Amino acid sequence: MTMFLDTTGNASLGIAICDRCKRKFPIVELRPDPNSPGLMVCAKDHDQFDPWRLAARTPEDITLKFVRPDEPLIP
Repeated sequence: MTMFLDTTGNASLGIAICDRCKRKFPIVELRPDPNSPGLMVCAKDHDQFDPWRLAARTPEDITLKFVRPDEPLIP
């Protein structure tokens, strides 16, 4: 049994293969995977972006405006 993809009405007649499930799709239906750059996946295999892959937050600069000196105030 041979399956043909219906590409009528699409801007491109190209056929591509999903990098996860290895099924054929029209090329306009594949999208880049946010967690693995370079992979083109179908809508079913598209993951949400993993926030743990972001760079660590920069620490806040918490300094007091008026600091007490290390020396005693009264000599």
